[in-house]
Amino acid sequence: MPHADSATIPAGIDKAAFWAHVHEQLSHLLDGQRNWVTNLANASSLVFNALQAFPPFGTGERMVNWCGFYLNSDLFPAPKLTAAKGITDDQPARLLLGPFCGKPACQLIHVSPGRARGVCADAYCQRKSVLVQDVDAYPGHIACDGETKSEVVCPLLLTVDGEERAIGVLDLDCLALAGFDEQDQAGLEKIARLVVDACDW
Repeated sequence: MPHADSATIPAGIDKAAFWAHVHEQLSHLLDGQRNWVTNLANASSLVFNALQAFPPFGTGERMVNWCGFYLNSDLFPAPKLTAAKGITDDQPARLLLGPFCGKPACQLIHVSPGRARGVCADAYCQRKSVLVQDVDAYPGHIACDGETKSEVVCPLLLTVDGEERAIGVLDLDCLALAGFDEQDQAGLEKIARLVVDACDW
């Protein structure tokens, strides 16, 4: 099957079946690849395009307009062929923009004490998903796209030496108020776990 066909959605399925289908398709797509950049690129594309093909979201007023990842800056490799410019080792804790689908987005999100704000920072720092029905009512919301009305963010959690650590987040935005529900959150949490387990960090 061509890779692009993994985003094809069977007709007439409900939301639970949709998320199970996306999870299964993604597991096949990630099989045999451990690089996180490659896997997160394909994961964001699959979820984004599958949601646009799924009638409850589609490409109209309920469209998911952004799907992607923010990762702990420590995970990004140092330059190998050129000298780093304007980067120092004493940067405060932050998430950097990773693979995504949608319009251009915020390049970084602060997550250090006293500077952390917004949905992504809260999900990362609290190590739990955050479901926001109205982003304008969310304290400290960072508006990367003024058209976004609702959002769901799931942390990427990795166990290292018996300790659970947040290494990033999976972030989705929707054009509609209350665009996501608990069923979407549960489906995305399973996808976040799949992606973490499929990559070498």
